[in-house]
Amino acid sequence: MTVRAQSIPPRQYFPEHVHAWHQVVYAMSGVLTVAVEGRSFVISPEQAVWLPIGLRHRVGSLLGAEFRSLWIAEEVGGALPANPTVFGVSPLLQALIIEAAEIEGLEDADGYAARITVLILDQLRRAQPLDAALPWPRDNSLVALCQTLYADPADARRPKEWGRELGMSARTLARRFQAELGMSLRSWRRRLRLFKAVEMLGGGLGVTQTAMELGYGSTSAFVYAFRTDMGRSPRSYMRSRLIRRKDSTTRGASLDGRSARASRGRGRCQPKRAARKDGR
Repeated sequence: MTVRAQSIPPRQYFPEHVHAWHQVVYAMSGVLTVAVEGRSFVISPEQAVWLPIGLRHRVGSLLGAEFRSLWIAEEVGGALPANPTVFGVSPLLQALIIEAAEIEGLEDADGYAARITVLILDQLRRAQPLDAALPWPRDNSLVALCQTLYADPADARRPKEWGRELGMSARTLARRFQAELGMSLRSWRRRLRLFKAVEMLGGGLGVTQTAMELGYGSTSAFVYAFRTDMGRSPRSYMRSRLIRRKDSTTRGASLDGRSARASRGRGRCQPKRAARKDGR
């Protein structure tokens, strides 16, 4: 397994490509858009996507993201899904990915990196597939609509108004939206609000301000919707994210110290490999 720390600016995409290794894509911050097998979807920092060998795909971001790519050899990925899969990232898996990225390229005399790899593979085998990714269209008209709503989820225009904007009837818009994304525009906007809530709360925005930015009529309405979809309140979610962020920072600082001592003791430490611009 090879791990790469990568970043991508807003509204940028790596060119569509295919490779001979399995790939796991996980955003540490921001959200990623993944296009594969004729469909596109957006994943939040709570999720990752598994991309098996041989599938043409493209990764990008609407607002920019910092992410990790895990490249897994064919011979050890046999027990993992044969199709692209979105799955939830547990705190343990997140910590393991962070650790693997930090030690990538360092000398591994005692086999520590190999043990981290085994644990990551075990976590990937146990990960539960999710049907919670945000579908993303490929039709240019629908892309324009979704990009506008993503930039301003409080936009209250109804399907009839959007139809006029896009030069089609409300019925045609509804039919095309359902056919391409597998859900109604109303359901998609609900899921979009959840994604934006995760993004805003994770970025430090308060609950009330997040509710207003998303277009909810009141904070209580937002809290109810968030709890219904996420199983916990926004404040509980923010506390868990803060704890995970502090734990990650502590692990990183501890590892930096270990790496520095190891480098002084052995006199050599391989540098991390720079991410290629095409994302492969």
